[in-house]
Amino acid sequence: MPQRSDYPHFQPITTRWHDNDAYGHVNNVTYYSFFDTAVNTYLIEVGGLDIHDGEVVGFVVSSACDYFASVAFPDRIEIGLRVGKLGNSSVQYELAVFKAGEDEACAAGRFVHVFVDRASNQPVAIPGQLRAALERLVV
Repeated sequence: MPQRSDYPHFQPITTRWHDNDAYGHVNNVTYYSFFDTAVNTYLIEVGGLDIHDGEVVGFVVSSACDYFASVAFPDRIEIGLRVGKLGNSSVQYELAVFKAGEDEACAAGRFVHVFVDRASNQPVAIPGQLRAALERLVV
């Protein structure tokens, strides 16, 4: 079970009423949105990624999630973020969902970004500022 101490960075997320499904908890697909929000917030704020006009963009090519305990609105959660593998043009993020103040994860996931040239969609080396931000999260 992933622990809070396993992650060097956290992104707070506020669950929303419509995140709950008919069973009264956050629907499984919503966790992927949490992961995407945590990663892209970090890439934009720390790595300088320009999602609107930058020459390089990240495409998700693989993702998975395991669930341990449910989360429901109005829970306040924090997404733990770390980098498990950093390649030339790709990065594997490892993420976990924690209820605010709790040490054990409710879910853990991973996904892989491949960075590509926006115009050609061809893989490119991760730009320097972005790579430096990702290196800070390597475990």
